[in-house]
Amino acid sequence: MNKAVERLYNGFIKENPTFVLMLGMCPTLAVTTSAVNGLGMGLTTMVVLAMSNLFISLLRKIIPNRVRIPAFIVIIASFVTIVQLLLEAYLPFLNKALGMYIPLIVVNCIILGRAEAYAYSNPPIPSLFDGIGMGLGFSFALTCIGAVRELLGAGKLFGAAVLPDSYVPIRIFTQAPGAFFVLAVLVALQNFVKTKRKKAGKPYEKIGSGCSEDCMNCSEKGCTKRFYDADATEKESKVPAIKTVEEKGSDELDVLDLEEEENK
Repeated sequence: MNKAVERLYNGFIKENPTFVLMLGMCPTLAVTTSAVNGLGMGLTTMVVLAMSNLFISLLRKIIPNRVRIPAFIVIIASFVTIVQLLLEAYLPFLNKALGMYIPLIVVNCIILGRAEAYAYSNPPIPSLFDGIGMGLGFSFALTCIGAVRELLGAGKLFGAAVLPDSYVPIRIFTQAPGAFFVLAVLVALQNFVKTKRKKAGKPYEKIGSGCSEDCMNCSEKGCTKRFYDADATEKESKVPAIKTVEEKGSDELDVLDLEEEENK
């Protein structure tokens, strides 16, 4: 249970796909003209993300390493088709509002990224909660952006008027530039909070992506959570080693491959 809670917290706060990792910017900027659209897109993505993570984790031992990306896309596309048919049947207004961005969930970098970074190398239950956590974080971010844009651009919130009739809507917030303005302000607020926490002695900047370490600055050459060898029979990948040869009077860099060094 602690692992499940950690994955939920990781996706919602620590590695929020929109505010921290800056992934999925296309739907984030395009469909968040209202809070309803943002929430609908986020929850739709969460369902696909959670289910695809679960099935990829269940099938991780039988999916050949060489064709894992096409296999991921087939699994994700299957769930996207199911979700799209359900939206057409029960929520046609939302399906019409999201439009072409529902099929584009198939190639959403958040879903492919979690499949590659976490689900393909972890058990099913943590992978499921990782997908739910990331999906909730994505839904929260899109809803916040959509709510601010709808409030300032139309004087409404979730379709209901909340500002007095004398309020003059700022129409730019319902247009494309408004999405950039709102996203920039919200990311700046988060960075302000992170800076405050860092000054208080609570580091908040590490990106774990599955192994609870700082993968962005990881120097572990044999880390199988970041690299996969082309040969599916080998569990540990071989990452090219880079060595710097410093000679007197010369700044030349000599890059040697690890296998060539072993042969010597």
